[in-house]
Amino acid sequence: MSRLGAIFRAHGGGYRDRFGTRMSADQLRALRALAACHTPALGSVRWQCPQCQERVFTYRSCGNRHCPACGHADAQLWLQRQQRLLLPGAIYHLVTFTVPEGLRRPVRSHPREVLPLLFETAASALLTLCGDPRFLGAAPGLTAVLHTWTRQLEYHPHVHILATGGGLGPDGAWHEADPKFFVPVRALSDIFRARLRDAMRQRHPAILATIPGKVWQTPWVVHSKPVGAGDYALAYLARYIHRVALADSAILHHDDRQVVFRYRDGDTGQPRTARFEPLEFIRRFLQHVLPAGFRKVRHYGLHHSSKRKALRLLQAQLAFVRGLPLPPADKPVRTPLPPPLCPKCATPMCAEILLQPPLQRSPQVNARGPPGP
Repeated sequence: MSRLGAIFRAHGGGYRDRFGTRMSADQLRALRALAACHTPALGSVRWQCPQCQERVFTYRSCGNRHCPACGHADAQLWLQRQQRLLLPGAIYHLVTFTVPEGLRRPVRSHPREVLPLLFETAASALLTLCGDPRFLGAAPGLTAVLHTWTRQLEYHPHVHILATGGGLGPDGAWHEADPKFFVPVRALSDIFRARLRDAMRQRHPAILATIPGKVWQTPWVVHSKPVGAGDYALAYLARYIHRVALADSAILHHDDRQVVFRYRDGDTGQPRTARFEPLEFIRRFLQHVLPAGFRKVRHYGLHHSSKRKALRLLQAQLAFVRGLPLPPADKPVRTPLPPPLCPKCATPMCAEILLQPPLQRSPQVNARGPPGP
């Protein structure tokens, strides 16, 4: 069973009693879903071995996108889809847009209103600079992914954008970027800051009024680095598409007094451990629950769905010129989870019957269909 689920089952009721009036509906649903994951509350599957007739039971998963025990198959499917967008031989750049500390609380309090603006203004600022003839003079492909956490689960919203190291120019030709330099990040951060402020002034003036004026006067941090062919960066981003930052295996110990988990120090790369009281741990985790239906991955430029024909033609052109294979064109198919092996003879077992829980299943279970075992 999930270690995170065990923490939520042991302390989720106490957390809800103390802070339930301040929790969003999405946080309440996530708390219930993760606590029920792989327990009798969601039903079970009875498996039978075709060889020796041994029977075993497995509990069903919750399918919640924030659950560290679920979503592996969805993450792999997403990764395959993104790999179809890669340009043969192109050098990619990972550009990270962060916001200053004074803006984090308003973003956390109004995620549905402000988070889309982070996407829009970050992407538009990058496309504007890339379109400048002094730099690239072309439209690149952008895949933007939202992260909201630090390694210790503090709230720190930032947008990672994986950008093609080149773009399609007005003349219809491929413009190659410098492998070591993409765009000037200082100018990029200034444009990002100004556009986010203007967008909030236009769409959400009441939220803008709660933000200290010095937020818009201090330098913002935008980081850009080349990441090679893009496969590594996609694999990194895929880990967090269908769950929050903390893997279940990172939780080392939990009891009534504390939760201990490991993380890697961002500056030194050395392993570290964090210790929090259970309710503080739950608070840190739940603040990263996104609003229902919110898209944490978005595409712009050549990666936008309206540009797929131009992207395919460009892939074919670059593959021909560089003598490289084309990315796979077939639509990726979800790989089903393998059945459990028989504990006696190690033969793959067959699902015999689905056993529903005695009560109606809670509404937080993935609406796309019944979760896997």
